[in-house]
Amino acid sequence: MPSRSNTVAVIGTGSWGTAAAGLVAANARDVLIWARSAKVAQGINQDHANPRHLTDYRLPDKVRAVTAPADCTRADAYVFAVPSSYLRGVARQFADVIAVDAPVVVLTKGIEPDTHKLMADVVADEIGHPERMAALSGPNHAEEICRGMVSAAVVASTNPQVAETFQRLFVSPSFRVYASGDLKGVEVCAAVKNVIAIACGVAVGLGAGDNTLAVLMTRGLAEIGRISAATGGDPMTCMGLAGMGDLIATCTSPHSRNRTFGEAFVAGETLAAYEDRTHMVVEGARAARSTLQVARELGVECPITRAVHAILYEGADVASAIDTLLDRPPRREFYGIREA
Repeated sequence: MPSRSNTVAVIGTGSWGTAAAGLVAANARDVLIWARSAKVAQGINQDHANPRHLTDYRLPDKVRAVTAPADCTRADAYVFAVPSSYLRGVARQFADVIAVDAPVVVLTKGIEPDTHKLMADVVADEIGHPERMAALSGPNHAEEICRGMVSAAVVASTNPQVAETFQRLFVSPSFRVYASGDLKGVEVCAAVKNVIAIACGVAVGLGAGDNTLAVLMTRGLAEIGRISAATGGDPMTCMGLAGMGDLIATCTSPHSRNRTFGEAFVAGETLAAYEDRTHMVVEGARAARSTLQVARELGVECPITRAVHAILYEGADVASAIDTLLDRPPRREFYGIREA
């Protein structure tokens, strides 16, 4: 794909989709951003701003919003940035739109319930040709990216050329992009770290200190590593931007919807009420279900995920869930992961 003479279609107008459209605009001739809402599309086209998300961010003039998938037919590359629960349905709408040789990158983070498929696999199921799929992940709060603050991400694909395509497309002086061949590992990190962030939010809501958060994050990272290894990913990926990097940002930042939901949950707010108030999807709440399914199927221990699932879906009180974690006998630090 030429480095500048191209058209890129961004599917989704949430915070990350909006920020992604601004990022790729620096390296693309034209950017189309697909919106489900005609009102959002109208706001972007009239005011160069998303009226629902990142409302203070001015999008580059070359970004144009559309509402029909067919309007994206001529794009040279596609960026999917819709919530995990909508991803399959939206991808299906674009199945006849995306050319068979067009590269596709997925920014959505999660594991599909019941099928246990990662997000790039979900899109590939609907549009075909999985060899052109990629995933981009890292410590990337859209609110900071839009302000030009330094950030970084890793783009992973089993096809090095696809990874390089999106590396060129997203990179900027303030947004560094690294390449990886571990698509599965990057996606596992992206999904499970959201669950750990909810646990950290719960801990903060209960008045936990820095030591507790550090324990949750590092043991959470070990949990991610076990799941990644069991699914065929490289545990070393957990040490990089998609793992440790994103985990730190998601577990500590006030921009993190998963962390702030954990705090709100302890204060008595339900998941539905939180999402209605913030207009944002808490991906970690969905991932808690699917991650636990995957872990049970593969025989992987995931005590933090199990505790989050228990308080969200099994009616367990938070104190009991914490006791369950603390009553566990300590093991070797990296059990379940290949050790030298």
